[in-house]
Amino acid sequence: MIELRHLWTLLALKESGSLAAAAKKRFVTQSALSHQIKELETRINSSVFIRKSKPLAFTEEGTRLLLLAEEILPKVQETENLLRQGTNSIQGPLRVGIECHSCFRWLMPAMEAFKHKYPESRLDLSSRYLFDSLEALENDELDLVLTSDPVASHTLAYQHLFEFEVKLVVSKEHPLAKFDYVLPQQLLKQPILSYPVPLERLDLFRYFLEPAGIAPGPQKTSDLTNVLLQRLACNEGVAALPNWSMREAHGLSLKALRLGKDGLKRPLFGAYRRNASNSKLIQHWLTLVAAEAVTPQDSH
Repeated sequence: MIELRHLWTLLALKESGSLAAAAKKRFVTQSALSHQIKELETRINSSVFIRKSKPLAFTEEGTRLLLLAEEILPKVQETENLLRQGTNSIQGPLRVGIECHSCFRWLMPAMEAFKHKYPESRLDLSSRYLFDSLEALENDELDLVLTSDPVASHTLAYQHLFEFEVKLVVSKEHPLAKFDYVLPQQLLKQPILSYPVPLERLDLFRYFLEPAGIAPGPQKTSDLTNVLLQRLACNEGVAALPNWSMREAHGLSLKALRLGKDGLKRPLFGAYRRNASNSKLIQHWLTLVAAEAVTPQDSH
């Protein structure tokens, strides 16, 4: 009657709070997710959540299914990982690609833990591929990629690690600094500081300005986080950065604002090839990243 996919969907609904966000997390369309929920509700002859409730609220039946999901899905995932790993080696190199310029700092504790636990293995962390990282992964040039933008693929698997918040960073002298959050129209023609990434690939543009039809001002780029923060402190413009980037802003007169009233949240996934021969080592690394990060904005 109840299938694992139904439980995964309910868990995604609880964690994301909406059908659209849950569909994205499950890598399906919203209509497919809605169909799956209706199928489940037909099987149990009851609704699983209250329609149009804000925040999303589950029925008594839905809550019982959620408790079941939270109890058995971790065990299922653990068993699947063990079966997938088999007896493959936990030694050898692990080539990790990252698509984030500011990830190195909060990854350091996980890297140190990995070196201590697996001294025979070598961890190579690289940002050389940037937005071609997933292609490099499919071509066996990388073993693992940390990404916020998964692409559907028959050869790749994605493991959700955590959510992080992208914030607008401005000088305390900037007119926007008096606000706790900003709306898209407040950034009309504002100069944008960023890493050397095309404007259309920036989270600020893709998920905040473009949907509202707002055109930003000129884009200015910096390769290094500390230089970018110093330029922001000099009031050269605004930047949208992961909230852990502010850990490098010691002594700088900066303020971080929410993008929108509820903030802009983004997921981080670990991507790897389904048929990877070193899947056991990959899973150990992902476990360390999740454990050491504890969402990096809180601990690193």
